[in-house]
Amino acid sequence: MQGTVLMTYAAFACRILLFGVFAVALVGKARGRAAFQEFAASITALRLLPAGASRAAAVLVTAVEAAVVVLLVPSSTVLAGFALAVLLLLALTAGIVLALRRGRSAPCRCFGASVTPLGPVHVVRNLLLALAGTGGLAAMAAGAPDGWPPHLGGSLIAAVSAAVVLLLVVRLDDLTALFAPAPAAPSRTGRPGPS
Repeated sequence: MQGTVLMTYAAFACRILLFGVFAVALVGKARGRAAFQEFAASITALRLLPAGASRAAAVLVTAVEAAVVVLLVPSSTVLAGFALAVLLLLALTAGIVLALRRGRSAPCRCFGASVTPLGPVHVVRNLLLALAGTGGLAAMAAGAPDGWPPHLGGSLIAAVSAAVVLLLVVRLDDLTALFAPAPAAPSRTGRPGPS
């Protein structure tokens, strides 16, 4: 019984987290024509697909993000929302890995305007989010009810926890820039000094 209750809260937290991540990503891309054009340009810059197919991929990614947001709201479609979120996250991760292996990078427009190029940290982020989606699926498969958790206090703790993780995910580029090592100071000759 207690395990089922914990699974309910886990599924609820994963649901809120993924809903928030995909909602912020969707708004970041669809808030205006310029935002969408920047996102499409970032996909084209990776040169994984021809230019026309890259634009179609940008439309497809945005549409799937919208579908995930919609599917995670009603209890009757949460499983489909989790599954679609995991599939999209894995596809995006595969694209990032392929681009990095080919030595290509572009700014991460995952959540809108950003100048941070895609890198290993984005692969890890997407894999952790896919793990959250898989955890939500597993919790529901283990018998967690698909509605609201039974107690308000537990629901609030799960929601606040998910919101904190959401904030960290959305601000990941800023956090990694904050903790990145400072570039080497130039020496008197104008060349970077030793590290």
